[in-house]
Amino acid sequence: MSDEELAAAWYAAWNAHDADAIEALYADDVEFSSPFVAALGFGLTGVIFGKTMLRAYLDAALERAPTMAFAPEALCIGARGHTLIYRNQTGVLVAETHELDEDGLITRADASYEAHKQR
Repeated sequence: MSDEELAAAWYAAWNAHDADAIEALYADDVEFSSPFVAALGFGLTGVIFGKTMLRAYLDAALERAPTMAFAPEALCIGARGHTLIYRNQTGVLVAETHELDEDGLITRADASYEAHKQR
């Protein structure tokens, strides 16, 4: 799957609030970081490890934000993956970098939010 195809699948899954489809895009040993990890009570560091914890986070995030929607702004492609630039349902600008494994699954994801507007 190309970076463009993976980005389209990622947006489609999140915008459909389909936790199964979202989870399918990530490797079993995924490392995921976001300020919302801590905000939702999944650890003080903002980082979770593994698909089991990712799924618990997804379920909580989708429940907390039933109007969640991501509008793509740009796709930046790098040597080990890509960065999605998008606006969330509140208009906040987000950059989410995905490192991919040899199977094209997301093995590391780091979400960063526009300063002073993340909540």
